[in-house]
Amino acid sequence: MRLLNIKTLELEFFFSYIPPYAILSHTWGEDEVTLQDLGRSDLDQKRGWKKIVKFCQTVAKLFPEPLEYVWVDTCCIDKTSSAELSESINSMFRWYQMSQVCYALLEDVSYTGQGSVGSDFESSRWFTRGWTLQELIAPHTVEFFDQQWTYIGDKLQLARRVSRRTGIDEGTLLSGDCTSSSVAQKMSWAAERQTTRQEDMAYCLLGLFDISMTMLYGEGEKAFIRLQEEILKEYDDNSIFAWNSTAVPESITTVGVLATHPSFFKTSADIEPHPSQGYDRCVQGCAE
Repeated sequence: MRLLNIKTLELEFFFSYIPPYAILSHTWGEDEVTLQDLGRSDLDQKRGWKKIVKFCQTVAKLFPEPLEYVWVDTCCIDKTSSAELSESINSMFRWYQMSQVCYALLEDVSYTGQGSVGSDFESSRWFTRGWTLQELIAPHTVEFFDQQWTYIGDKLQLARRVSRRTGIDEGTLLSGDCTSSSVAQKMSWAAERQTTRQEDMAYCLLGLFDISMTMLYGEGEKAFIRLQEEILKEYDDNSIFAWNSTAVPESITTVGVLATHPSFFKTSADIEPHPSQGYDRCVQGCAE
């Protein structure tokens, strides 16, 4: 795992022992910094680098216990390596979970620092992206900042508003434990979110289901089918079939038993886990 040293602003690689670190959650924009950009003479001019530097400065200033490292998805992964990218995506949920704190930067929100933040909080693009779903749930502590790095509040303080905006119950939001949520419920949380790459709509959900998969960019909607096939192997929960097939466009003449996108689970938020009756009878018979 690569971490960025707050003082030197240089990457360091760690294997067995991972030191405490803060982690950034944000939406990607233009001029982000990749691992290959580090060391460039014009690095200071890149908007993405200014974001990273300000993140490091904010962590050093506000976090009560001194931290030496941070993790940022843009520059701490070598995305030119398909093997490393695949490993990183499969580890992402755990990395956010292990962080001391997650700073969520809402770059389209402006807050004066006094009173309650306005409705632009809920309308932030951050709440519409696929990858930020796990970045909201996995960390124990999530602290929100506006475009100028003004502190807005944390996940606990804003739990009610965040819950209403995302459809995720407050208990899950604050505990980070979604094991009791049904497959359909988890899918519904992603129903109105988007990713730049179609395949990422499946890959960004791996951590929520504790599933590992190989990354096959170019497979399109088949990635989401593969995800559900893996879920069926690990979970006895028929709520995976509780999606709205009437939302399928009329131009599609053949509809399978598995949905092709989380959006078809939009109305499934209240569906509880539904184990198969055969599984229940087996468990009862074995117990007897």
